[in-house]
Amino acid sequence: MTYTTLPHTNIKVSKLCLGTMTWGLQNTQAEAFEQMDYALDQGINFFDTAELYPVPAEPKTYADTERIIGNWFEKTRNRDKVVLASKIAGTGEYTAHIRTNGFSPEAIKDAVNNSLKRLKTDYIDLYQLHWPERNTNTLGQRDYKHEDEQWQDNFNEILHTFDGIIASGKIRNIGISNEKAWGTMRFLEESKLHNLPKMLTIQNAYSLINRIFEGDMAEIAMRENIGLLAYSPMACGVLSGKYIKGEDTKNSRLNLFTRFARYSSPQCTEATKRYLALADQHNLSLAQMSLAFVTQQPFVTSTIIGATSLDQLKENSDSIHLNLSQEVLDAIEEIHKEIPNPSA
Repeated sequence: MTYTTLPHTNIKVSKLCLGTMTWGLQNTQAEAFEQMDYALDQGINFFDTAELYPVPAEPKTYADTERIIGNWFEKTRNRDKVVLASKIAGTGEYTAHIRTNGFSPEAIKDAVNNSLKRLKTDYIDLYQLHWPERNTNTLGQRDYKHEDEQWQDNFNEILHTFDGIIASGKIRNIGISNEKAWGTMRFLEESKLHNLPKMLTIQNAYSLINRIFEGDMAEIAMRENIGLLAYSPMACGVLSGKYIKGEDTKNSRLNLFTRFARYSSPQCTEATKRYLALADQHNLSLAQMSLAFVTQQPFVTSTIIGATSLDQLKENSDSIHLNLSQEVLDAIEEIHKEIPNPSA
């Protein structure tokens, strides 16, 4: 395994992070335990979860993923071997069953305390805002369109709340997710001006068919040293090539949940076909080529890999040993120029 550190800390994290959003819906607790055991054996010491998980979010499965992880910690006594990240869900119809008071101080404190109970731990290493409260173009929306809204600027209040929770020892560091350039810089500005905790990481989608992060966000990441935790590097399994090759099953994610259609457009399919041909040309697995491309980016702190089977997890984790040649990288750029960001 290859390791780095969370920005501005001495916390060592694996360059691959174990994603958990299928546990409790597509995966049983026993399967999740098997994945965590295997990941830790492979040197993956960074696990990412959220109170929202499993996904799709439903009241009947709310926070079951955190409960599963807590049960694993209780059984294995491996809490000290894991750098653990979780998130508080943002507002919206999708999460109305969780809370309706957004990122108020009360909501954040309540969310942290409940996650700690479910995870059966005294602390969370990295606690993240799952997505912004304000109206913005995120979660698959390509363009920003300004709309009237009730939201009021609360960046300072959020950081003050986290300052107190960090002082209590319940969380150690903070990050953002599904955030845009303006929101990222507002958080960083408040931290600098008022000596408040700094957002160390940003967890956004990033893959061969969604490189929107390379616009304004990549510059922010590099200049401000805020590390990307890249999620959906496999584009919900599309970049395994299984849908194109007809190797998907009825239990494959996009067959089970048609709402995740952002990676299924004709443009995504065409781009994926070209990336698959490139991988085949160089005797590479498309899955591993896709993951290696993400992991090699200088602004990526860790690549979040998820799997619904142990075989998938093995293939994904082995991608850490692949270093893409300049010839392959140049060919990737040519495809990207012709079909840029088809899923975004």
